[in-house]
Amino acid sequence: MRNATYFKIFIAFCFVYLLILILGYESFDLFLKPILIPLLSFGVYFYRSFPTKNMLLLALLFSWIGDVILLFADLGEIYFILGLVSFLISHIVYCVLFNKQPKIKKKRNFIIFGIGSVLIALYLIGMLSVLLPTLGDLQIPVIVYASVISIMLLFAFNGYLVWQKPGNLYVFFGAIAFVISDSILAINKFYAPFEKSSFFIMLTYLVAQYLIVVGILKVNPKKVDS
Repeated sequence: MRNATYFKIFIAFCFVYLLILILGYESFDLFLKPILIPLLSFGVYFYRSFPTKNMLLLALLFSWIGDVILLFADLGEIYFILGLVSFLISHIVYCVLFNKQPKIKKKRNFIIFGIGSVLIALYLIGMLSVLLPTLGDLQIPVIVYASVISIMLLFAFNGYLVWQKPGNLYVFFGAIAFVISDSILAINKFYAPFEKSSFFIMLTYLVAQYLIVVGILKVNPKKVDS
C-alpha cells in the first residue's frame, strides 16, 4: 500500500505547509512547495498500471515545474510567463487525460451538458471582462490560459456525466477548485491584491490536485497491492 502511504504524507505536508502560509512565513515556500506535487506523484506511480497513468504523471510533472518556476516570479515577469506556460501544458494534458477515461454511459444528458457549458462560458467571459483592462502586454497569454482552463473544466464536467461514481465527482470538484485557485491568483496579481492570498491560492490548488488524482484512480480499476 505504498501509494496510500504517499497520499497520507502528502496530506500531512499540505497541512504543515498551509499552516506556515497562514502564519505568514511565506519565505519557506522555497523549501516546502517543491516537495508537495512529487509526493502526490509517487502515490500515482505506486498505483497499479492503467492506460492513462503516464499521462496523469505528465500533467503532475508540468504542474510541479510550474510550481518551481513561480517561486521566482518576483525576480521578473518572464518567470510568471514561463510558469503560466508550464501550467498551460499541464491543463492541456488534463484535457486529453479526461477525454480518455473509461465511460459507463455512452450518451451524456445534453440538456445538463448544455447548461454546464453555458455557465463555464459565462465564467470565462466574466473573468476576462474584469481582468483585461489591467493585463497590458499579458492580455493574449492570459486569454489563452483562461480559455484552456475553462475547457479543462468542461472536460471534467463531461466526465462527471459519463464516468463511474465517485471518481467523477472527485475530478469535477477538483477541476472547480483548480479554476478557483487560478482565479484567486489572477485577481490578486492583476486586479486587487488581498491579504493571505497565497494561503487561499495554495489551499484550493492542493485540494484540486489531490481530488483530480484520487478521482482518476477511482475511475480506473481498483489497485492491486504488491
